[in-house]
Amino acid sequence: MAGSTFGTLFRVTTFGESHGAALGAVIDGCPAGLQLVEEDIQAYLDRRKPGQSQFTTARKEGDRCRILSGVFEGRTEGTPIAVVVENTDQRSKDYSAIQNLYRPGHADFGYDMKYGFRDYRGGGRSSGRETIGRVIGGAVAAKVLSEFKIRAEAWTESVGPFAVPEEKLAPETLDIRECRKNPLWMPDQETAAKAESYLCEVKNGLDSCGGIVGCRICGVPAGLGEPVFDKLDALLSQAVMSLGAVKGIEFGSGFKAALLRGSEDNDSFCAAAGDSGARLRCPLPIEKTSNHAGGVLGGLSDGSEIRFRAAVKATPSIARKQRTVDRNGRDTEIEIRGRHDPVIMPRAAVVIECMADLVILDLLLRNTAARMEFLRKIYG
Repeated sequence: MAGSTFGTLFRVTTFGESHGAALGAVIDGCPAGLQLVEEDIQAYLDRRKPGQSQFTTARKEGDRCRILSGVFEGRTEGTPIAVVVENTDQRSKDYSAIQNLYRPGHADFGYDMKYGFRDYRGGGRSSGRETIGRVIGGAVAAKVLSEFKIRAEAWTESVGPFAVPEEKLAPETLDIRECRKNPLWMPDQETAAKAESYLCEVKNGLDSCGGIVGCRICGVPAGLGEPVFDKLDALLSQAVMSLGAVKGIEFGSGFKAALLRGSEDNDSFCAAAGDSGARLRCPLPIEKTSNHAGGVLGGLSDGSEIRFRAAVKATPSIARKQRTVDRNGRDTEIEIRGRHDPVIMPRAAVVIECMADLVILDLLLRNTAARMEFLRKIYG
């Protein structure tokens, strides 16, 4: 199977299946000398692990990570870092009744058409549990980025029809600490309470729902990215859209930009006031009067906060009867048993955050070769 590796200089290869012995990641390209212990990674894994509330799957996995290589005496060696998480609560028998049926909304049918064979226990590699490897890689990337005061933060922006008010999402008012106060990881408690009541109705109806995950990346210096195929927003889009539940992504004004005139959508430049230059990570004393572009101009970071939103579909595994066919093409019905999330956004937020970290660090490393003066600082 190709396509399990992401990145150019900072490369992450994920491995493992939902009901296999273990999952994990091999990270290649991490600079030597980074202080790294298992607790640094575990903090991120704890945010995505199951069984944390009534709105996540009841699968009881501790998701404890173990570093197998690449770290010595608490510091990275510059060699491949292998990290593993063992599966401890598989219930493969939950899937035996549907091993020859195609689950609606899942990758089952596509897998059979491509390989002629598939792991029907929870979807194998197409399971959301595969994201453990992404979180491992993202946690290490975040540790590197923290040395340069760069951080990605993601949150649940909406659940079904209940969305956090725009004024609560403005850069000066958004408080990620509020997310820790509710199980839906929303930065507004009033909206979270309404969303929880709605989700209880959805769950009691043997159904699921989707929503939106928002993300911002702070502290990114201007000029990160490549101006043609490897644009910053293009690579972030690839990273986020590679998650099975994500069906769309937009930056800044996004699709609303189609309704704006150029005079309304353009972000005007002006002289920076006060500490704006430091805040924007721009070497010139300038700033923007708005951020419709979401922090990316022409595929390059402009020094302001990078903002994007990802549309997450409803969990396809629901207990309601659904129409489907078997592997012989015969009509039938399916009832999916087992333990599944009625909503994905609270756990998807940290995965999206980690994918953003992977992109930013990889481009940061690539940018060291952008100018002769950068090389002279190292070798001159």
